[in-house]
Amino acid sequence: MNTKQADSGWPEPVPTALLVLADGTVLEGFGLGAEGKAVGEVCFNTAMTGYQEILTDPSYAGQIITFTFPHIGNVGTNDEDIETVNLAASPGARGVVLHSAITDPSNYRSARHLDGWLKARGVIGLAGIDTRALTAMIRERGMPNAVIAHARDGKFDLDALKQEAREWPGLVGMDLVPMVTTAQRYSWDETPWQWGKGYGREEAPQYNVVAIDYGIKRNILRLLAANGCKVTVVPAKTSADDILALKPDGVFLSNGPGDPAATGEYAVPVIKQLIASGTPTFGICLGHQMLGIAVGAKTLKMHQGHHGANHPVKELGTGKVEITSMNHGFAVDRATLPADAEETHVSLFDGSNAGIQLKGKPVFSVQYHPEASPGPRDSRYLFERFVGMMKAGRKSS
Repeated sequence: MNTKQADSGWPEPVPTALLVLADGTVLEGFGLGAEGKAVGEVCFNTAMTGYQEILTDPSYAGQIITFTFPHIGNVGTNDEDIETVNLAASPGARGVVLHSAITDPSNYRSARHLDGWLKARGVIGLAGIDTRALTAMIRERGMPNAVIAHARDGKFDLDALKQEAREWPGLVGMDLVPMVTTAQRYSWDETPWQWGKGYGREEAPQYNVVAIDYGIKRNILRLLAANGCKVTVVPAKTSADDILALKPDGVFLSNGPGDPAATGEYAVPVIKQLIASGTPTFGICLGHQMLGIAVGAKTLKMHQGHHGANHPVKELGTGKVEITSMNHGFAVDRATLPADAEETHVSLFDGSNAGIQLKGKPVFSVQYHPEASPGPRDSRYLFERFVGMMKAGRKSS
């Protein structure tokens, strides 16, 4: 930490990191992780665990994450709790804002301090600000565009940073999927982590699933494999003909970053063809939003988004309430759903749409993350539902 001599004679710390908002607000703190600057949309995440999985979720591309839990980094990092599949692509979040400085890790699985891990991944961090005040501001005004900057010498071109934050166009209309999707097709058979065993392998898959990668997470692929699926992951711009040529029992539409309407320009025509083919289809998050567009609904930008691991969702068919993990800044506008798309789940925080299914067709999707790692696990039955649809499709063919 750099210091300067104050008029009182006492040394004062020099800020080595800034969060500069588009409205000109400047928040000063102490840098961690990589040096440099990055521009993005600032959101807050209320999860108390899983910071490494959150920071490597490709859905956070284009965003700067503020954690509301103050003690981030105290269990260190490891090579297992990473959600990004495409390690050569965007690392996920562009920056991270913390309340407290990172303490030395205290966990038997820790292999690296969070600060060093962020440096290695090129992620800029800032600690030492009032994250409660920032969160309250986002709740009141919405998610701001901002620049996060880190310089060890504490020297910044503040005017240039303000201009960059002010001129960044924001996520509306922005297709970020090309930053995170795979460049080529690959197969997946890894199953979820188990205590004392690590990750396993699915050695006798029963169903052939094609997963379209809009920014897919590892644990989604693991749970598909654990439910007896041989998974083939294909790039986001793969044609419907090429997907169907793989003779899938089912198709999965993955999560991902950015504006679903922008990505939908090339993804929605493919999704429409897949629906028309009668192939069982399951979507999560961005996949859910683009499925909604494909059937005639519209999407909208949310005021503060949903980011956390404690979001209650009600399944309308049963009345059951699930605690879910969410990460989205866009949503399907429930008022625009067509008659053949039935709303299946709603958020109990704000009543926004959280799931749909098509009447008379084996197609459904949810806005939240049933695969969430480290949890909650209330919604993992959705993978079994997808398998049930594929099993029924085989019997009818």
